[in-house]
Amino acid sequence: MLIEQTPLAGVLVLTPKRFGDARGFFCETFSARSFAQNQLNFDFVQDNHSLSQAVGTIRGLHFQAPPHAQDKLVRCGRGRLWDVAVDIRKGSPTYGQWFGTELSFENGRQLLIPAGFAHGFITREPSTEIIYKCTDYYAPQSEGTIRWNDPDVAIDWALAEGVEPVLSQKDAEAGRFADLDSPFIWDGGS
Repeated sequence: MLIEQTPLAGVLVLTPKRFGDARGFFCETFSARSFAQNQLNFDFVQDNHSLSQAVGTIRGLHFQAPPHAQDKLVRCGRGRLWDVAVDIRKGSPTYGQWFGTELSFENGRQLLIPAGFAHGFITREPSTEIIYKCTDYYAPQSEGTIRWNDPDVAIDWALAEGVEPVLSQKDAEAGRFADLDSPFIWDGGS
């Protein structure tokens, strides 16, 4: 597995090796042994799978606060999406900064997003599926959201001209980054 650092400490791009032949390909999208060998110690307890029908569907920016904070391992099962992590750890040198990368069925890339980061994505193809592992169960009472188009974060979603974003009511009504009282504190490490 190829592991690439990003400008946000702890956020990694992982690309599993694919073994292909005339039938298609095979790859391990997750291996606890491989993670442990690379000092990636995560105890994933839940897998999630969502389908977004329309191009321009935006989901996020989401996070869960402690004690139900989640680390996530995100990949695209079908289609193509732009996946984004935003550092919301108070005191972090990259607080409020974001990193984005394209995840697609074709490239097989995954984004590892530790707790302390908000997560969101926009679909680039119709019928795009996102599949992700979490280290804690969904806990609606711990859920937080930040407005997807917050000017203080200034994510470049590269929304195609003439495409209106498709949002849930929760995401359309999300709060501003400036008003966030983040429950996450940077510990000086990753």
